[in-house]
Amino acid sequence: MKGGFYGLRGRELSLITIVLMCTAFLFWAWEKTPPLTNLTPPETRLRLSPDDLVSKPVASLLSPKSKGVSSFAEKVIEQVAAPLISSQKSTERSVIKSNPVNTTDRNVEILASLSEEEAKGKQIQEPQTYVGAQGPTIRTEVEGNHNKMIEQVSEQLEVDMVAQVTIENRDCNYAKGKWVPDDNRPLYSGFGCKQWLSGMWACRLMQRTDFAYEKLRWQPKNCQMEEFEGSKFLRKMQGKTLAFVGDSLGRQQFQSLMCMITGGEERHDVIDAGKEYGLVQARGDTRPSGWVYRFLSTNTTILYYWSASLCDVEPIDKSNPNTDYAMHLDRPPAFLRQYLHKFDVLVLNTGHHWNRGKLKANKWVMHVGGVQNTDRKLAMIWVAKNLTIHSVVNWVNSQLPKHPGLKAFYRTISPRHFVGGDWNTGGSCDNTIPMSVGKEVLQDESSDESAASAVKGTGIKLLDITALSHLRDEGHISRFSRTANPGVQDCLHWCLPGVPDTWNEILFAQI
Repeated sequence: MKGGFYGLRGRELSLITIVLMCTAFLFWAWEKTPPLTNLTPPETRLRLSPDDLVSKPVASLLSPKSKGVSSFAEKVIEQVAAPLISSQKSTERSVIKSNPVNTTDRNVEILASLSEEEAKGKQIQEPQTYVGAQGPTIRTEVEGNHNKMIEQVSEQLEVDMVAQVTIENRDCNYAKGKWVPDDNRPLYSGFGCKQWLSGMWACRLMQRTDFAYEKLRWQPKNCQMEEFEGSKFLRKMQGKTLAFVGDSLGRQQFQSLMCMITGGEERHDVIDAGKEYGLVQARGDTRPSGWVYRFLSTNTTILYYWSASLCDVEPIDKSNPNTDYAMHLDRPPAFLRQYLHKFDVLVLNTGHHWNRGKLKANKWVMHVGGVQNTDRKLAMIWVAKNLTIHSVVNWVNSQLPKHPGLKAFYRTISPRHFVGGDWNTGGSCDNTIPMSVGKEVLQDESSDESAASAVKGTGIKLLDITALSHLRDEGHISRFSRTANPGVQDCLHWCLPGVPDTWNEILFAQI
């Protein structure tokens, strides 16, 4: 009996131990995975996703998989959506579902329970659950306003979208597009702007009678160009200096910009600051080598320096008034070397003075390495021009690390439209209906291959105006020039207001 007793007690202890272990396991399993919740049909479980937080147009912006999703949108997901989704898991464990409930309605209930602080990223408090005859009802201890949160998110996303468009426009190819009529043009009066505009380029003061060319605006393809405003330009350039260095087309762009900033109106708060740059009219000269104007209201300086070849030119014999001039193909202009540190925006150009006639008339002699050139291949005009363009661009690029705030541009060549000859052989440009009608510029590469190749791989940006200007053959001064001899037309320079205004609009968009 005694042995049987102890044997029975051993079996009982084993059974009791097994029961206790199973009970403990069941309690542990119940706590971790409530059976009722897991038995709820999947379609009735609460799902809280970013798409349910806001209306569909805004929700699409919140998806990280969306094209072009911004850092702000990602932050919204992290600070708003993620905590809500995390809280959803906790809510699912606490809700007893006896009847199917519409998922979207459920999500709105949870969203309505958020306070303003929680909407900014804090964890949602655990909701209390009550089971009634009509099914589960969710209530939280915190009252909130989900509409206010949605409105705040939407407003911030709208701001971010504007910033995103600005970033996309920075990558815009402004050289692609078409000319469109615009009754809001021109940006200044062709009768006015006498304070800045040379009379020889003011076609309204000449015998010309058709002015449709003033009513065209350049529309880039697939992007918007910021509308030019003089006050906005001055704010952007407050305390800064913009310098044009180049030939007479560069001077036209300079005068165009002065007219655009002022709207052609006379300004008494603009002073001549030429002395600071040595740009004063010397005795015997018909004009100075450049002009410098400063807007006192914003301390903005706009200057132009005449450098037709964009290389350093100096007299070979300074004591001889009839001396030839050395044009150093591999050396930037002395003015540029001396004053580059004072510039914040630099626009370079050259092109139309690179011909035998100009070199002979100006008494320019090619020099390389400080000595007269003897290389026949380099003596070819187009080769010499390319060497100069590459040399000055490379030099400016080498200076950018010393002047991190400098934005430098090389403007491509302005096209000529002589038909039936050149400027001195009967060439003309009498069109009044522009060739731009019905045409678009769709090419990705610049028409000025020399300029494009020079800036490639450098920090210098290309101000590409060649192809778009080529479509505007009716915008030249043509036969109405004040200074030309009879039968001689100017199919190189432009009427102002006119095409160079667009060059400045594109420049403004890229500054």
